[in-house]
Amino acid sequence: MVIDMKRKLIIDGNAVYEIDEDCMLKKRLNENKDTKEQKAKNSQNHENQARP
Repeated sequence: MVIDMKRKLIIDGNAVYEIDEDCMLKKRLNENKDTKEQKAKNSQNHENQARP
């Protein structure tokens, strides 16, 4: 079994941060999906309000 974990270390002075790149990518993709869905919903609401 092979586990491929993409991680990045960021050293800022005395602070060290470990970034899980796969997790960050999933989070960004979910945020983009949510934004697109919200825009589509808002667009539909505006179209429905414009109709008599």
